[in-house]
Amino acid sequence: MLRIPENAILIPIDMQRAFDAPPWPRRWNDRLDDNALALLAAWRTSGRRVIHVRHDSVEPNSTLRPETPGNAFRPGFEQAADEPLVTKSVNAAFIGTDLDQRLRRLATGTIVLFGISTDMCVSTSVRVGANLGYQVILVEDACDCFDLPDAKGGVITAADIHRAHVATLRHEFARVSSTEEVIAAL
Repeated sequence: MLRIPENAILIPIDMQRAFDAPPWPRRWNDRLDDNALALLAAWRTSGRRVIHVRHDSVEPNSTLRPETPGNAFRPGFEQAADEPLVTKSVNAAFIGTDLDQRLRRLATGTIVLFGISTDMCVSTSVRVGANLGYQVILVEDACDCFDLPDAKGGVITAADIHRAHVATLRHEFARVSSTEEVIAAL
């Protein structure tokens, strides 16, 4: 049975509008918003803390640059008034940010992560968080990723990429749970 401490912190990663349009490839999880919004609502109702992470790209043509519409949070994922924001420009939410210091000041040992994309910023943040000593819970059905080209002219489907990364994270870096399991544990 999943247990979530009262001082656990929910970390939505890169729930941004840019990922819904080109040049980003096709995503697979058509339940992403439903699951993630249900999780966020239940977490807030439980009175636990949320720290949002947003990718503020420094790449000249990125749809995630701060001055672009794609940088904004997806509908429903905006911060509540008392919820802090950590901005990053690399894959890991801990690199070049004060996320670790914030978590340590809040005296938490458990972080719960979800977002876009499973294989990039979510996976990297899970791995770094685990390496820093946090107990990490990955909410796998509140994550999404993209179809990606392979080196032979084919495409690896987003669902296959997601499944492989979740398996790796489960093996060594995180406890993997569903939205339903996390909500039930609150």
